[in-house]
Amino acid sequence: MKNPRTALCRAQAGFSLAEMMVVIVIIGLLATLVIPNVMRNLGKAYLTKVKADISSLDQAIQEYAMDHSMKYPESLDELLEPDENGRSYLKSTQLPKDPWNLEYLYDAPTDGDNYRIYSLGLDGQPGGEGENGDIDQVSIRG
Repeated sequence: MKNPRTALCRAQAGFSLAEMMVVIVIIGLLATLVIPNVMRNLGKAYLTKVKADISSLDQAIQEYAMDHSMKYPESLDELLEPDENGRSYLKSTQLPKDPWNLEYLYDAPTDGDNYRIYSLGLDGQPGGEGENGDIDQVSIRG
C-alpha cells in the first residue's frame, strides 16, 4: 500500500520546466535593465579615478618644482625618490596606474611650455574618443 504523504512529497519536489523558464526570463529582463547602468557607472568610476590620480600627480609635481627652484622633474619616477630629508613627493612606493592598468604618461615642460600628465584611455593609443580618448589635467579641469 502506498503512503499518500510520500506521493505528495514527490509531486512537490523540484521545479517544473515552465517555472524554470519563467525564472530565466525574469533574470534576463533584469540583466537587460541592470547591465547598461552598471557599465555606465563603471565608466564614470574610471574617469573619477583618473581625475584623482592626475590631481595627486599634479600636486606632487608642483611640490617638487617649489622645492627645486621651479625646476620640474624629467620623469614621474623622480617623484618617488626621497629628498635630502628622506621624504618622497608621492605617498606610495610606486607610480599609480590608470583604471586600464596602464602607466600615466608625463611630458616634462620644454622651452617654457606646460607639462602634461595624461592617460591614453582604454585603447592605450593616442587620440580617440570616449573611453579610448586621452585624459589629461586640462580635459579634467574643463
